[in-house]
Amino acid sequence: MSSPFDICIRGSGVVGSTLALLLARQRLRVALVGQPAPATDVRAFALNTHSREVLSDLRCWPQPPHATAVQSMQVWGDAGGQVQFQAPTFNGLTHIVDVPALERMLSEAIHFQTDIQRFDAPPEATLTVVCEGRNSQTRQELGVTYHSMPYAQHALATRVLCDKPHRQQALQWFSRHQGELDILALLPLGGHGGQEAAVVWSLPTARALALEQSSADEVSDALTQASQHVWGPLKVMASIQVWPLQLAQALQWSGPFENGQSWVLAGDAAHTVHPLAGMGLNLGLADVSELANVLKERETSAYWRALNDPYFLRRYERARKAGMQSTWLACDGLQRLFNHPNMSIQQLRNWGLNSFNQFNTLKLWTMRQAMH
Repeated sequence: MSSPFDICIRGSGVVGSTLALLLARQRLRVALVGQPAPATDVRAFALNTHSREVLSDLRCWPQPPHATAVQSMQVWGDAGGQVQFQAPTFNGLTHIVDVPALERMLSEAIHFQTDIQRFDAPPEATLTVVCEGRNSQTRQELGVTYHSMPYAQHALATRVLCDKPHRQQALQWFSRHQGELDILALLPLGGHGGQEAAVVWSLPTARALALEQSSADEVSDALTQASQHVWGPLKVMASIQVWPLQLAQALQWSGPFENGQSWVLAGDAAHTVHPLAGMGLNLGLADVSELANVLKERETSAYWRALNDPYFLRRYERARKAGMQSTWLACDGLQRLFNHPNMSIQQLRNWGLNSFNQFNTLKLWTMRQAMH
């Protein structure tokens, strides 16, 4: 007997919800496991042009002030090196998107989509897509080998009110505190003229956990010092969230269940990267966009193939592993480069930042790659 659902998506976060909407457009019967998230997330996502196009096509792209275009970015090294990026168009280098606002729009769109039903437990389906995040229980139950390399860092996220307007600029510092690397990013929120910023601060584990237990004033002072007073005194205005950082990737992204149905991984359930480049959610949205495009072939040339045909699943897996490899290596390489304690390496990396800042053609190419 066939399953009443074509697709079961385990995980109703941004990645899973986006996939549900993409597949419902193909008139597939979708079961989405999980309820809408409470609006308590203090994170903000840096979303590139491809992610914006996917969400805009679903009519789920937040409007200002919930999506702020980054018109410029400045990065400081740990010994005088720096590089500046200026947006080549009015669309900005990237957009900083408020997580609760994005999740709310996705939830509302799902509510009006009759081909999507929400469940608390996963029903049977021809194809199950696992979008449960980096700690996926389903992935563990399937016995998938998950190669992970923990960093000796935790990320700290919160929101701050700045003394000066951010002018749609994103700032990032690579610094050394008592011989250990920390990476601070301030991301503009609130649209043009806003003075609110999202914080993503990658810190040595012990320091991150200590700050998690500190008062808001203490964290505000620490952030003001780490940001070198560029936007004046910073005031923490939200809760503090902390999580461990790692570089990880599943060895196998798809396979069969014993009953003949199949599964596939997407988003953080399949891979995680260091947040220093803000690429995590972009990779997840690229996953589900690719999967939806591959399955869409059933409407034309591959109409005779089943949804869980290994042809589709292997094609998706090959494409995404190849597509994310450069980002995976770049994020890890930058973290390792700035984490190296050798003084000669320190001088070399900061010289490299200053030299790169002078090559406008290379900077423009790099910006375009990151934007897409």
